[in-house]
Amino acid sequence: MKRRFNPHHLPPWLKTIRGLGAQFIIPFCVFQGIRTFLLPSAFDLFLLVILLIIALAYRLELI
Repeated sequence: MKRRFNPHHLPPWLKTIRGLGAQFIIPFCVFQGIRTFLLPSAFDLFLLVILLIIALAYRLELI
């Protein structure tokens, strides 16, 4: 049987890093979205997609 992910069993230092990541991912997405809109390139678009996937993972509590 597969063990389910439980964020309460994480060490305190990892909970802190996870919380910091959740606080900073949205401003990074907004900044990257503005940058992609003003000066589009393939790398900027790829980075924006990666950041949005990470933000969605935080929102759905997959990370």
